Parts: sequence; structure tokens; C-alpha cells
Amino acid sequence: MLFNKLVYILSAFALISCDKGKPADDPSEPDMSKELTIDVSKSYQTIDGFSASDCWTGNYVGKYWSSDAKEGIAKLLFSQKPNEGIGLSMWRFNLGGGTAEQGSGSGIDDVSRRAECFLLSDGTYDWNRQSGQQFFLQKAKEYGCTEFVMFSNTPPVHYTKNGKGSSASGAYSNLKDDCYDKFALYMATVAHYFKQNKGIDFKWISPVNEPQYNWESGQEGSGWQNSQIKTLTVALDKALTDKGLSTNILLSESGDWEYLYKNKSDQNRSDQINDFFSPTSSNYVGDLAHVPALIGGHSYWTDGSFSSLSSTRSAVAAAAAAKGLKVYQTEWSMLGDHFGDDYPGHDKADYIDIALYMSKVIHYDLSVANVSSWSYWTSMDVERWGHKNRFFLVRLIPAGGDYGDITQSGTFQATKTLWALGNYSSFIRPGYKRVDLNIYNQSNLFFGSAYVSPSQDKLVVVYTNLTQKSISVKPNIKGMSGSISSIKSYSTSLSQDLVASTIENENYSVAPRSILTVVYEF
Repeated sequence: MLFNKLVYILSAFALISCDKGKPADDPSEPDMSKELTIDVSKSYQTIDGFSASDCWTGNYVGKYWSSDAKEGIAKLLFSQKPNEGIGLSMWRFNLGGGTAEQGSGSGIDDVSRRAECFLLSDGTYDWNRQSGQQFFLQKAKEYGCTEFVMFSNTPPVHYTKNGKGSSASGAYSNLKDDCYDKFALYMATVAHYFKQNKGIDFKWISPVNEPQYNWESGQEGSGWQNSQIKTLTVALDKALTDKGLSTNILLSESGDWEYLYKNKSDQNRSDQINDFFSPTSSNYVGDLAHVPALIGGHSYWTDGSFSSLSSTRSAVAAAAAAKGLKVYQTEWSMLGDHFGDDYPGHDKADYIDIALYMSKVIHYDLSVANVSSWSYWTSMDVERWGHKNRFFLVRLIPAGGDYGDITQSGTFQATKTLWALGNYSSFIRPGYKRVDLNIYNQSNLFFGSAYVSPSQDKLVVVYTNLTQKSISVKPNIKGMSGSISSIKSYSTSLSQDLVASTIENENYSVAPRSILTVVYEF
């Protein structure tokens, strides 16, 4: 997909709290300084959490790797101490379809993309399967993560039309017509088991993933029509009620934001906000007990320019607000090839370039789409094919190297994407509210957002500086009661990984090509 090059659009600036009517500054201006106002009396969405998934290597690492390695990875992901980890407050558990048990017969060539399934062909359950993923579930809980999402890419292979985890049904579901109730009962049974036996209470079940794509090969997946999603959702709602669970259903993990608010490619797989949440729609599910007023989508393919970052997310926010829906961004990593003039291209990019671009996407999702939750795709994976850190937070290096056997325990490395996400996840905790931040003479290359704690004794501000200059910041804070008792900052850059400092002066600087989180205590 081709993206437009970097453009400056004043209407987009207004969406990200810029000074109205004033031109963007020249990034080449020396010794730049920014005045800004943070107004706590103007608040927006409440943040529910930041997340990543265990797909797919989490199961292999948790099952086969050494205790030191997997414990170290868990600490990086879940520890709430900023110098140890990034304190993820949500965790996504992949409910596999059984392609790992099929082996090469699954048609999925990459062993690390195959997933286990609790359900056996005779209808019984083996709860020892997905043991590696269960390890990370438990570690997340031990470190204080309390919100868990169980998501399915495919029904169990025993229930699919072609007997596989990838689909041959094109735009339609690979689930057998007589297995909707069975699949729903399976998901509810797994959730009930973990609550009763493992102390893991799944707040969410996401029954379909990127239903706009056909998923013919390479990994588990299936296309779905909106009408089929509605049928499955009704069945799952009943199964959850029958099991006495309070688990909610998370819809619809769209392949990109545009599928949520307009007819795109196939009208029977798009415009999902209206189709699922308009009472006059034949696919309406908003009256089901386990379907909250919430929609989830992925931030792929609409992230290649400032124009598309702004326009698509503004449209999502407007469409969701019209139906009274909360918005979750449930999956992103750096797909695609064209990412604007401020990005040097994949061949020339270093690890911090990729992390800075991720921060830009997070910023627009939070400040324009008004998402209440933001999730990265794969928390851990190997670095292959020159991808660098575009698709993982923690780099895995098996004993045989990047192209070695994933079941052979090796070493791991924290990457810049991990620490950049930590600039948000470590400090913007569940229950924090986004508040108004207005930067005068705003530039697309310098932006920030602000968040206040539920007790209003902490204010968190996250800045991203894409320029080659250090930028002096002069904030004016309005609406907080009491006086500032301390100011601490945490910086991620080419040379720093969430490094902590104490700020003595209420004015401070944001280093070139860095992300800076500033935490005020009152």
C-alpha cells in the first residue's frame, strides 16, 4: 500500500491540541522552545490499560526455555518498576486452534506460527496444552496485571470446514455451520476453567480476529461476514451466561480503522460500528448482556502519514461517539513500507527510529481516536529478514541463532520498542484520564499528551521529539489542586532506556529523537 508523503494540515493540528490559527514552526530553528498549557479541568477518555499478546512464540518460550530466560522476559513485560520492566496492565492470551498438534499437516510452514488447542478430537480437554502461554498468564498476574483478554484467530480445527486452522472459505467463516454453539461453549468453558482453577478471570473474549481478511495460509485465521459474527456473538453471550461468567465479548478486531466506520471493499465485512450497534441493523448485538458499548480495531495500514493518522482516527472517534462506544486499539506493529518523510525507511532505520514511529502511532490513537486501551502485537519474537524491532518488544535469540529452533532455549534482549511503550504503560495506569494539552506553535515533529490519576495527585505527560534539536518546554499547568512536590522524568532515546531523572526546575528539555515521560506529584 502506498502512503502520502508528510503533509501539514491545520485542521489535523486542531485535533491534537495545537494552538489554533498559528503556523507550525520550522524544525530547523535552533534552540527551540515550546510553551504549552495543560488544563486538567478538560478531560477526555479514561485509560483502561496497555497490552501486548503472547502470540506466537510465548508458548514455545514458556514451555521450553530456561527458567532464567523466561523469568527475565516476564519481568521486562510486567514489572511495574520502571528500571525493570514496562508494567503492562493488560495481557492478550491466544486461544489456539490446534495447528501445533497437526504439525506439518497444518499447512503452516513456520513452526513458531502454529498454536496448540485444549480441545481433543474426542471432545475431551487437555489442560496441560498451551503450558508456555499459561506460564506468562501466571507471571502477569503475579506482577499485578489484572485484565486479561482471550482472543481466537480460528475455531478449533475439529470444528472447521477444512479441518485446518487456516481457511479455504474465502470471505466466509471456516467454522462448520453446525458448530457455532459448540465453538461458543468451548470459549466459555476455557474461561470458566481458568477462573475456577488458575485464578485468571478473563474480562474479555475476542471471538474473531481481522475478519476482513481470508487467512488462506501462513497462520491461523478465518474470514467472517458481519452476519456470521452476529450469530457467533449471540451463541457466546448465551454460553457465558450459562457458565455464570461476567466475561465481556470484545468486537471486532477489525483489520484497520476504516472497516469500523465505512463500507470498504466488502460491505458485509465493514461499517461495523453501524452494523453491530445500530438498533435498526439486522446484525445488532448492542442489547446482549455480555456485549458492552465498546468497539476494537487495529491501527495497521492507516499509519503512513500525518494526514492518514489524523483523518482515520478522527473518523473512528466521531463514529464511536455517535453510538456511545468506547474504543480499544487491540493490535499494532510496523507493517507496510511507506511511513512518511520523518522516517528514513526500513533499510536505514535504527531501533530508535522504529520506536519513535510507534510512539507517534500511540499518540494519535490516544489523542485523536480517543482509545481507552492500546495493544502491541507480538510481545516477543526472533529478528529475521532484516525486520529489526518492527514486530516485537523483546528480541528472542534461540541457541541456534535467529533462524534456529525456537524450542532451544537461548538469550533475549529488551528493545527500544519495549522501552518506548513503557514511556506510556509504566506511568499511565488504569483509571487515569487524558486531559487537555495545548502546545503553542505545534509541529508535527514534536507532540505530547497528558493524563491525571483518579485521585488527581499525579499528572503524567508524555512527549515525543522527532527533531534533531533539544526542545525546551515551558508548561503552564491549570486545574490541579495543591502544589508540586516532585517532578521526575524518564527518557528513551538512542542511548537511554527509560532512564530516570529528577527535575529541579518546572521548565525542562526534551532531548533530540527521544520520548520523555514527566511525572508530577502534587
